[in-house]
Amino acid sequence: MPFARLASATTPTCHIGLGLAAVGRPGYINLGRERDLPAVRSVEALRERTHQLLDAAYAQGVRYIDAARSYGRAEEFLADWLGAHPDLDDLVVGSKWGYTYTANWRTDAERHEVKDHSVATYERQRAETAALLGDRLDLYQIHSLTSDSPALTDNALHAELAEAAAQGVTIGFSTSGPAQADAIRAALAVTVDGAPLFHAVQSTYNVLETSAAPALAEAHDAGLTVIVKEGMANGRLADPVAPDAVKAVAEETSLGSDAVALAFVLRQPWVSVVLSGAATTGQLASNLHATVADLTEDRLARLDALAEDPRAYWERRARLPWQ
Repeated sequence: MPFARLASATTPTCHIGLGLAAVGRPGYINLGRERDLPAVRSVEALRERTHQLLDAAYAQGVRYIDAARSYGRAEEFLADWLGAHPDLDDLVVGSKWGYTYTANWRTDAERHEVKDHSVATYERQRAETAALLGDRLDLYQIHSLTSDSPALTDNALHAELAEAAAQGVTIGFSTSGPAQADAIRAALAVTVDGAPLFHAVQSTYNVLETSAAPALAEAHDAGLTVIVKEGMANGRLADPVAPDAVKAVAEETSLGSDAVALAFVLRQPWVSVVLSGAATTGQLASNLHATVADLTEDRLARLDALAEDPRAYWERRARLPWQ
């Protein structure tokens, strides 16, 4: 299992991964992108930014990198960087299939990605990922699995995923939406020839959206690696817009609100990796301070009190503009 490399790593920052959603394409729904990215978001400008982040992340102990077919050219940028660093055998690389990027490098596209969990999409995107990442791919996930997804009941798809697993790729899934717990529990029940199909799950969990916690704890107990995405709630937990309670804890600990938000995630005993979605090396450095945040029981309780109704959280997220 590739995540055993993280379990044996010696640096605390190995439990923070770098997600490339924010830098693999010019448009995304994170707040503050107008400040974070170059004025001209050309392919080459974002390739350079991605490589800067990867350099900084690895130098500071990050050992998990997360991409997806729908993250614009994220896999391509990552493949270029890996090609220039062929000896990094302690790095774990994950990607996802199930969404197709359709924005054509525009921020004002009517649709930025299209979801399809069919066998045909898997076969096409698996070939595309293989062409770029080859045997550097450790984890391949179904992107945004929901409890009504055909991927949960498609035996032909399960057979192909099991074949990839037999070839050494760990198979996982990610979740989104107010019913993440339902999707996680449904996926835990999927087997091929009596053996569990999935060995990793990646879900949204943060100070504002905690509803998946019990199901993620169950996944951890079942032996899955648990990866947390959107720990910063798409920028809602970063300065200067973070809730006052987060800012207060940040001031008490002499850290940024971002580090406090990610530290809250890392304190959960079922978490293996939390993703940084940094778009600048400065943001990444601040995010990595999460490993030293002193979150006392009182501070955790104050953060716990910020949890929102999951439906309200996801409705607000759906209104965030691509920018």
